[in-house]
Amino acid sequence: MIRAGFNRSKDGYIRSFTLTGHAEFAEHGKDLVCAGASAVVFGSVNAVAALTGVEPDIELADEKGGYFSCRIPGNLEKEASAQIQLLLEGLVVSLQTIEADYGEYIQVISHDE
Repeated sequence: MIRAGFNRSKDGYIRSFTLTGHAEFAEHGKDLVCAGASAVVFGSVNAVAALTGVEPDIELADEKGGYFSCRIPGNLEKEASAQIQLLLEGLVVSLQTIEADYGEYIQVISHDE
């Protein structure tokens, strides 16, 4: 199962998120849940960098995969922070949409700091 955990500050802002595990919906190369989750995660992180100029801190697992971590830098300008939050909330909605249909393969959780 893929577990997507979003860490939120007291004011509700997403400060970091981590995806761990494998969906195991289908064999490697044919796993639609994995492909969908990967596409929206990488697309969202790329959008943050391209549209705001802010480079998130990214950590990936080795060749076996199954781990992706993203941390948003602190002390951002208000406009950049608002844009990043909108993109990340879109990511949450996208992953929750996948979870709604494939909940036994992906779980989305928010944690408050």
